[in-house]
Amino acid sequence: MNDVAVPGGDGVFQWLVRVYYEDTDSGGVVYHTSYLRFMERARTEWLRALGFEQDWLRREFGVLFTVRSVRIEFQKPAFFNDQLAVDTWAVHHRRAGLRFAQHIRQVQSGSGEKAVLCRADIEIVCVDSQNLRPRPVPSAIVAELINVG
Repeated sequence: MNDVAVPGGDGVFQWLVRVYYEDTDSGGVVYHTSYLRFMERARTEWLRALGFEQDWLRREFGVLFTVRSVRIEFQKPAFFNDQLAVDTWAVHHRRAGLRFAQHIRQVQSGSGEKAVLCRADIEIVCVDSQNLRPRPVPSAIVAELINVG
């Protein structure tokens, strides 16, 4: 299965991903940094689904998004070939920052139930693409956040 976006309710964006061997350690357990990559992809795809490509934001608005902080709690392991759902939603926005909550769940075959594997709070800062100093989040993105959440 390829990565795919699934519309979610209540302002939640869901990105489905399959665990590949490269995402795991020698025991076939997902390596802890792989969860961060899955979450990064989900945030990027969430922006894309809202109509904002990151390279376009850099060209048109002169901004980049960078991670300021991550608080992550691992609850259960994921394994090679598991199908995972990465749920992403905006929790808060400030002048130059966004805070997201993200949950990674294991999609179990048959029942469709999803066990939470990890939870994270991610703080993102909008920065100037030239000097990397904080800048306001473009108003178009803020307007979408208000519409979504």
